[in-house]
Amino acid sequence: MKKVELLSPAKDMETLKAAINAGADAIYVGTKLFSARALSQNFTNDEIVEAIKYCHTYGVKIYVALNTLIYENEINSFLKLVEFLHKNNVDAIILQDIGMMDLVRKIYPNLEIHASTQMHIHNLEGAKLLEKLGIKRVVLARETPINLIKKIKKNTNIELEVFVHGALCISYSGNCLMSSLIGKRSGNQGLCAQCCRQKYYISSNNNFIENNYYLSTKDLNTINYIKDLIESGVTSLKIEGRMKRKEYVYQVTQLYRKIIDYYYQKKKIIINNKDILDLKKVYNREFTKGFIFNESNNHYINKFRPNHMGIEIGKIINVNTNYIEIMLSDNLNINDGIRIISKNDDIGFIVTKFKAIKKNIIRIYKKLNVKVGDKVVKTTDFNQIKEINININKTKKIAVNGYLFKDKDTLVFKIEDNLKNIVKISTKNYEIAANNGTDIKRIELQLRKTGNTFFEFKNLKINLPEKIYIKISELNDLRRKAISKLILKRQYNIPFKKEKYYINVPNFPVERKKGVLINSKQKYQKYKNFDYYYVEDTSFSLYNFINKNVSLRLPRVIENLKNIDKPVLVNDLGSIYKYHNVCTDFSLNVVNSYSVAFLHSLNVKKVCLSYELNDNQIKELIDNYHKRYKKHPNLEIIVKSTPEVMISKFNLEKFLNIENKNNYLVDKFNNKFKFKVKDNIMTIYFYKEITRNNIDNYYKIGINNLRINDEI
Repeated sequence: MKKVELLSPAKDMETLKAAINAGADAIYVGTKLFSARALSQNFTNDEIVEAIKYCHTYGVKIYVALNTLIYENEINSFLKLVEFLHKNNVDAIILQDIGMMDLVRKIYPNLEIHASTQMHIHNLEGAKLLEKLGIKRVVLARETPINLIKKIKKNTNIELEVFVHGALCISYSGNCLMSSLIGKRSGNQGLCAQCCRQKYYISSNNNFIENNYYLSTKDLNTINYIKDLIESGVTSLKIEGRMKRKEYVYQVTQLYRKIIDYYYQKKKIIINNKDILDLKKVYNREFTKGFIFNESNNHYINKFRPNHMGIEIGKIINVNTNYIEIMLSDNLNINDGIRIISKNDDIGFIVTKFKAIKKNIIRIYKKLNVKVGDKVVKTTDFNQIKEINININKTKKIAVNGYLFKDKDTLVFKIEDNLKNIVKISTKNYEIAANNGTDIKRIELQLRKTGNTFFEFKNLKINLPEKIYIKISELNDLRRKAISKLILKRQYNIPFKKEKYYINVPNFPVERKKGVLINSKQKYQKYKNFDYYYVEDTSFSLYNFINKNVSLRLPRVIENLKNIDKPVLVNDLGSIYKYHNVCTDFSLNVVNSYSVAFLHSLNVKKVCLSYELNDNQIKELIDNYHKRYKKHPNLEIIVKSTPEVMISKFNLEKFLNIENKNNYLVDKFNNKFKFKVKDNIMTIYFYKEITRNNIDNYYKIGINNLRINDEI
């Protein structure tokens, strides 16, 4: 069995080195452009080159996330960056944009592509499509259950990557428009404003339920399920955290490294309380095993707090004008960070001094608006951080074997590493000594002086049948040259190859059609003069009632696709693979002409463009399509709707035990976001209707189909 990969995040070189010291097999990073964590520090081009060389020297792979949607005016810059990364031997790039996926795999056939979790691959058919297209790896949706992961692995040869630890999105990744529509900060551009970490009231049939963090998930923690994950056959276990500090990345990586290695030695896992405590101290929003292991609704979110929970260490037992007294249930040290959880407010500070009153009671001299009984939590453990930084700052050494021997009239110094690289450096600058030669122990001592290099000799054998005199400077030169040559071998080259882009697309007629998404016969009467219809109707009664120019709109989440012989409007790549008479919905996130061409090449009849495109971007997309392909696409835009802004496996109605009727999330501005649950999948809608004006102009620039959504 090939050992599973442990994949860690890095926001900068310090964090990257911390992850490698902790035992990561691979690192994923972002650049200053096209990263879905645009608010992270990320890497400059020079830093990326340094990172690639550093990782490869340690035998660690490095993947670069270019996992935003790419707009027409960004494509040239995007391709320039891709080529730069490829020429500098990046192991893979991680993509969300389906058009860029098709473009890159054709232009750069030797560059490995991983499909981002934002590509919404959550079923077998989606994985099969990407495998057919030559994609090396798919990062499955975080919500994909372990049994389905096993099914996908059994029926494909594509590599599977799964998230095992860190922050979760309440929405399926790549399927959230909330931040984009509220504040023009698109999650698909790496600018998510984290609307899910805000407080909301619940309005249910005009009854209000208390204000809480109803969309804020706990952090994923699968440390207890490593055995199940490895035995499922997945290729890579991924730790979330490209915005996290180096101490967090080190702590989480080293623990997962320990548990993974123990499994391969003993075929079981053992986790002690200290391991979990260390994870909690470095960062937690409380932990969930996630929908990957069928977590219940009641244990998936933390409605009380969207940030670091710390660990409880005591309670307030006395409040004075100038001080507070805390009864401790755990250790507290100088320079620890603590937070007092008060009904009045949350108060956090660093402990610079305190007075011990009794064995487990301390007094802190601060005037604070807190009450007796308030909980005290530790949010930073100074000693833990100090110990982690000591380990981070150690130079991790790569064990090698060395051999010095005489071959005819030449001295040969050979080094072998753990990757089966072999280098040989030879010299004739020595003499056969008449009496005493250079002492063998001195020769060995000199060759072992690897200093600040990456290497140390595990074994060093010296086989010299005659007494030899050799200068110390010559021994140093042998060692330096051998190590330099070994570094170059470890910093391998990925053959760069560039080919021409090609694709076959059909030519569609120029048309002016109106369509509508509806869910009742009454609404059909309202739009009975429209050209085409979409219905969400698993019973087919509305479909059969309309009977012409009608397609079934399939759910945005379908883990097991059924056989359907009707025209369908689909929301995921798996459905494109499964069905034949297909149109695609807005959730395919089409924002460039290459994505349109890619979908048409897969026999998609009609392509709906993203909500996130403005009028100028739509025109630019169509103009470039015409110029490049000399053909007309069959495009659709939604001109009137209350957009779906989130799709989630978390069932808020079930969590709150409320009926599936008039339910709304209400934000601090009194905006009301309707939510509905169907087949245990929750859809959240925008708080207002959005309308595109200048309808006739869309036909003029080349849009064939204008759609209204009237399904809520």
